[in-house]
Amino acid sequence: MSQASAWSLREVWTRKLIYPGHSLPTAIAPVLVAMGLAHHDGVFAAGPAALAFLAGWLIQFGGLVTDNYENLRREPDDREHPELVQAVASGLLSLRALRATIVATYGLAVIAGFALLAMAGWPVIVIGLLSILASWAYSAGPWPVGRHGFADPLFFLFFGTMSVIGTYYVQAATVLGPEHWRQALPMTAVVASLPVGALITNILIIDDIRDRDFDVVKGKNTIAVRFGRGWSRAEFLCLLAFAYLMPLWLWLGFGFSVWVLLPWLTLPIAVLVTRAVWTRDRFDELVPMTPRMAILTVAFSICLAVGLAATG
Repeated sequence: MSQASAWSLREVWTRKLIYPGHSLPTAIAPVLVAMGLAHHDGVFAAGPAALAFLAGWLIQFGGLVTDNYENLRREPDDREHPELVQAVASGLLSLRALRATIVATYGLAVIAGFALLAMAGWPVIVIGLLSILASWAYSAGPWPVGRHGFADPLFFLFFGTMSVIGTYYVQAATVLGPEHWRQALPMTAVVASLPVGALITNILIIDDIRDRDFDVVKGKNTIAVRFGRGWSRAEFLCLLAFAYLMPLWLWLGFGFSVWVLLPWLTLPIAVLVTRAVWTRDRFDELVPMTPRMAILTVAFSICLAVGLAATG
């Protein structure tokens, strides 16, 4: 019996659909940074931040399930995900169940959004609906963004920067009042969101480098397919350098304490991940790099949150 056919339904969901090593770190990292900045600015609010995390994770989970559903629908013999193909063939998993999960997950995210609406006002709904649309449009719809090589800016904007700005906003608007929504969107929140966007995009870049050979067969024109692995590796390195320069801008340009440079402590991890991404081509060699990049993103975000919160 193959490994794929031996998997239980629970294993299929946790290891291939929920994908906690990917979805949880990328959902928590923006929230941590927003909480650190909110603490610095005196507008920290735990309840809205927790709801923002829940909504963000649900939107990401909905996107993951949508991506797998579309892969199985378009590529019923997908060699990249034999475990899912086997689960569908055996009746353990069905496309109908995946569709129901997508609807339910996005529905729960909308409910969380309405709870935040009562606390922070109408901009919450705008941010939430745009994020759901981005999550869904990555792999679904008449023009799936991920299949046409435009996923990188989508990830940077929505799963990185928008998540930080949105989480900061719901805290500040709750404390200050929704009528002060302009004051709840400071420039510092935008700048603090940029390194998170860069690092989360790098998680996607590793996936695209790893999956390039499969994507060529599927006709999926990611950046790695269109321009090659070398281009994607250069993009990875540029985004990484950009992320590590942002704390310097916060320190020199916005008057934060030198503690805002704490993310530089994670540079040794970044070097190890970069070396692996730059030198390895095989699928099985790059598989562990996605969760490691996710861990780096969380470690960086914890350090940045502490640095932003410090007022010395």
